[in-house]
Amino acid sequence: MAGMVHVYTGKGKGKTTAAFGLAIRAVGAGKNVYIAQFVKGMKYSELKSLKKIEKIKIKQYGLNYFIKGKAEQEDINAARKGLNEVTTILKSGEYELVILDEANIAVYYDLFSVGHLIEAIENRAEEVEVVITGRYAADKIIEYADLVTEMKGIKHYYQKGVKARAGIEK
Repeated sequence: MAGMVHVYTGKGKGKTTAAFGLAIRAVGAGKNVYIAQFVKGMKYSELKSLKKIEKIKIKQYGLNYFIKGKAEQEDINAARKGLNEVTTILKSGEYELVILDEANIAVYYDLFSVGHLIEAIENRAEEVEVVITGRYAADKIIEYADLVTEMKGIKHYYQKGVKARAGIEK
């Protein structure tokens, strides 16, 4: 059966968390999972957990979390190197689920083009399921996907000054 393309986008919390929950479900069904984190280079708590699961491989293709600033050339180079590696991984069929965490943000900040992202996914092995996360999903990604979920923020304790907490937001 052909793999589907999922998009988890929107300004609400939970896009990466939903994708990682799917990764755990996939491992429970005996599948191999590859997670590529674009933009992110910081060490988040989920990395420690996921690295303990043999059937999940996770790699970051970001240097710093520059979202509030402008991308440096090093950020662009890291993201493009990551997309090149992911293109090979998608073609190989070695992983039944490939998560492209924050790939929407990478496109939004012109780290790589939406065309290159779609081309990488289009050329994947037929059975590979793909999840793309991140706010600001491009219209072309939304049109291309088989499933799109928008996380909508209604209320968040950040608005009361609560900082990111280990094990919950970071």
